[in-house]
Amino acid sequence: MVALPMLLAAVLLAGCTNGSKKDGSGAPDSTAAAGQDGQSSSYEKVVSNVLRSVVQINTSEGLGSGVVYDDKGDIVTNAHVVGAAKTFQVTTATSQKPLSATLVASYPPNDIAVIRVSGDLKVPAAKFGDSGKLKVGQQVLAMGSPLGLSGSVTNGIVSAVGRTVQEPRSEGSPATTISDMVQTSAAINPGNSGGALVDMNSQVVGVPTLAATDQQEGGAAPGIGFALSSNTVKRIADQIIENGSVSKSGRAALGVTVRPVLNQDYQPAGAAVVSVEKNGPADKAGIEPGDVITAVGGTQVADVGQLTTVLAEHKPGDTVEVTLDRDGNQQKIKVELGEQ
Repeated sequence: MVALPMLLAAVLLAGCTNGSKKDGSGAPDSTAAAGQDGQSSSYEKVVSNVLRSVVQINTSEGLGSGVVYDDKGDIVTNAHVVGAAKTFQVTTATSQKPLSATLVASYPPNDIAVIRVSGDLKVPAAKFGDSGKLKVGQQVLAMGSPLGLSGSVTNGIVSAVGRTVQEPRSEGSPATTISDMVQTSAAINPGNSGGALVDMNSQVVGVPTLAATDQQEGGAAPGIGFALSSNTVKRIADQIIENGSVSKSGRAALGVTVRPVLNQDYQPAGAAVVSVEKNGPADKAGIEPGDVITAVGGTQVADVGQLTTVLAEHKPGDTVEVTLDRDGNQQKIKVELGEQ
């Protein structure tokens, strides 16, 4: 069991010596070398353009990263980075001492927060791109302060787009389900949260948020990280800066409060409706307290978590078929989803 991986690693290393082709004389291939130099030059340009706009955020509970969003001193980061804190110390690449900042507002459902530095930040705002144009395989760089190592950069590719990810509960931040996330192979470690995922045009296309965990082995799953899409960040951050709150989340909602329910074998059997928001989507469709939701849009719902995940894959205004159990009888009801 152990010998095979060791042999495989040795073969891979032997096949990658020097990382370049050679001709019959043993000299490195000049075309490959030129390609490597060009790639390095591109990385250096992007780092030079963007890294100065990425800051380290310290709270009494820990640290994370942030991205300068505008010329007013606003910085976007993750809600789980700020936690319950209201005041922060911000360190830039050029500041000789930490700068004081205060919380503008936090929106935990999408794990986004905005803090504002008092005084002159003297750091240019990063340029946020259109994450809707991202392509799988596209090169990206992750910038932040992993493990407190400020100004760190890792490289990778866009591994997938449009992911829906369940984020576990952390101290000061509830569990949530987030849609439209960008999956990347760029390393994301503790402290990277709230930083910048940047394309080769020096535009922020995501905010690194969490790394996947290996359910069998435990610990982080190498090469699988997730970032909030820049389009989601812009939509939420703009509302926070303008209004101090979020009224248009883009998150679909049924307008119900639910709880877990078990069957006779003590297995999850759906999401039981505890209460219905008056004049909300469920109320208008005829869903009642006591109903047990077992499917939405044809996707089975065994528990509250699955209901949240299914709803995260829809948008406000979508019409879905909700399957429910009412007094032992199955019913199917069309519901036009509202907004959370």
